[in-house]
Amino acid sequence: MTDTASTPNGGAAESPSLNILAQYIKDLSFENPGAPRSLQAREKAPSININVNVNANPLSDAEFDVVLTLNAEAKDGDKMLFNVELAYGGVFRVTGFPQEHMLPLLFIECPRLLFPFARQIVADATRNGGFPPLMIDPIDFAQMFTQRMAEEKVRSQVSANTN
Repeated sequence: MTDTASTPNGGAAESPSLNILAQYIKDLSFENPGAPRSLQAREKAPSININVNVNANPLSDAEFDVVLTLNAEAKDGDKMLFNVELAYGGVFRVTGFPQEHMLPLLFIECPRLLFPFARQIVADATRNGGFPPLMIDPIDFAQMFTQRMAEEKVRSQVSANTN
């Protein structure tokens, strides 16, 4: 059964829908190069640097592969304690949305749905590596998207000025 709604011209339009068809680990890496010494108690907490990236690729007109990449590195001074990298993907079916809503859906809403699962995988990997579980704080994907769009705009303006 398909949801439809009337359009002003009397035709039928699909109700907007966003469905997760599949979720998967594309790549997972955990490095603990100093083990077992890296597992010793320390006086101060290590510095942790976390990088986040989102990419989306069309699989068909209505299906998209969205990959959330998390990279967390813990250091004690200049010594790496651990490095965990995760590329966690989801296949999404997106129908009935206006074209201008597609990028925000793919780069804000889809990663927001994937994040709790990716966060748990990172926490489990660090715990299984001998460290306390790394619980990554919630991420503001809307702010990330806005920043990325601003950077793209600047980049396009710079390239237009150099041509």
